[in-house]
Amino acid sequence: MRRLFLLLFLLLASPAFATGLLDNRPSATLGAASLSNAADFLPVHEAFKLSLIQADAQHIKLRFVATDGYYLYRHRFQFRTEPADVALGTPNIPKGEAKHDEFFGDVEVYHGVLDIELPRTDSRAFTLLVGYQGCADKGLCYPPETERLSIDGEGGAAAVAPAAGEQGWNWKSLLLFFLAGVGLTFTPCVLPMLPILSGVVLRGQVGGLRGLALSLAYILPMAVSFAVLGALMGLFGAGLNLQARLQSAWLLVPFALFFVVFALAMFGLFELKLPQALSNRLDNVANRTKGGSLLGAAVLGVLSSLLVSPCVSAPLAGALLYISASGDALGGALKLFALGLGMGAPLLLVATGGAAWLPKSGPWLNTVKNAIGVLLLGLAIGLLSRVLPGPLTLLLVGFLAGGVAVFLGAVEFVIKTPRQRLAQLLGLALLVYALACWYGALNGQGDPLRPLPAPGVAAGSAGPTAPADAWQTITTPAALDAALAQAKAAGQPVLLDWYADWCISCKVIEHEVLNAAQVQAQLGAFKLLRFDITDSNAEQRTLLDRYQLFGPPALLFFAANGSEMTSDRVIGEINAGDFAEVLARVRGKLGL
Repeated sequence: MRRLFLLLFLLLASPAFATGLLDNRPSATLGAASLSNAADFLPVHEAFKLSLIQADAQHIKLRFVATDGYYLYRHRFQFRTEPADVALGTPNIPKGEAKHDEFFGDVEVYHGVLDIELPRTDSRAFTLLVGYQGCADKGLCYPPETERLSIDGEGGAAAVAPAAGEQGWNWKSLLLFFLAGVGLTFTPCVLPMLPILSGVVLRGQVGGLRGLALSLAYILPMAVSFAVLGALMGLFGAGLNLQARLQSAWLLVPFALFFVVFALAMFGLFELKLPQALSNRLDNVANRTKGGSLLGAAVLGVLSSLLVSPCVSAPLAGALLYISASGDALGGALKLFALGLGMGAPLLLVATGGAAWLPKSGPWLNTVKNAIGVLLLGLAIGLLSRVLPGPLTLLLVGFLAGGVAVFLGAVEFVIKTPRQRLAQLLGLALLVYALACWYGALNGQGDPLRPLPAPGVAAGSAGPTAPADAWQTITTPAALDAALAQAKAAGQPVLLDWYADWCISCKVIEHEVLNAAQVQAQLGAFKLLRFDITDSNAEQRTLLDRYQLFGPPALLFFAANGSEMTSDRVIGEINAGDFAEVLARVRGKLGL
């Protein structure tokens, strides 16, 4: 049972969970597996939600909400009016996150919430055309999009766009926060307090409706206090666009150091506490509160939310940072309310007579504490990965894995118990991984999921090599249909590359994937077509709909009989090694 609760804690309540909450979009250094299914990407109006939040005689205020893992370009915003003689002032667009691309140079992008204010100088009713473009962090770029908003005259109410933002929460996220709250209870500072807390709140009234009522009277005010905190953080983030501001090295580095300090506290180097004066005052209020009554239990619940232990504070800080970045006050309130309910669930179990199911205090709590410290260091590296070069990030990951390996006994020679042997095996595996990270970092790699350089494929080993000018570029559906028909008549399989000049990932695939030796060696067997959707006109958009694509990049395969091999589609960015494997699989199916 103890191992079960420990596993639950590590999976759901660790700072690694907080890392996902903080920013679950994959970075260039942390990487992610390539996606080969269009279902892994959202339609454009779900990825980017536009709403009109204010329209008076002087100003029009728009709000974009980019779903986690998606971002908008500053230079792609356009604002026009119908009729065209309705004048607007210069848009007030906040500074975005700096993003450097080797193909497009320095650009500004926006994750999360973005508010744009348009000065209004004309009182007539008109239609506002809002142009924008965005991409997915996983490597898909959407064509430029235009939304139409109806603005009433004389500063009256305006019709909200169909793509207005939806709620920023769902039952899955609430369940995750609830389970995280349950896991946070099983920390060295909180779990031993459960018997004391149950004695103060319940005063021996365990079981029955009275015990249930007292525990709920304690849990619900505590959860409400967390909800208020979540709502305030949501409003705070919405007003300051905190997530964009947190991409600066001047903020990321201090936050990383903040989590390092928490990690050192978990390792027992020092103890974090509330200021003594504040702690004494809260303790005095708690001691004077009468236990065994509904009002007393409620007061204790509120005080407990203020006396959150340092063991809980680090993951809670990550959750608060995520909520502040989302800009969603309601969603933030509901998520932290669910977290509070989860933290109170073990007390509810005690109140209804199920205390025997709870694990007892013991040395295993120190293991949990050390695990939290390691995961906090991982969180710090994750934050620094946004400002550090990939190889340096991989080097730090290797140091962390090596340190854990040594702690688990990877280099010890005297092992006494089976548990120590198991820990040593895990340590040896981590040590091997650390060595791989160091080797990869020295060879310019930056992906902890793939630390080693991909082995090259000898030219000519997998078939004829495609010449550099083998790609046929087309821009219209008619030309594409003709090219596919010609290939079918010749009995030749086709590789179709969807491309656009404004698509960063398309540039990456063109220069780094399709020109790689292990890929070039296999392209000669295919007729190579490139559909250029840079113009993104209505005719080209119709073709996107026909092939059920959201935008480039995409790589589609067609058999010699002209039918698409839909199961082998590659949607979004992919690396050369993985695409070489896809090519080998497709060639195997085609008997090439």
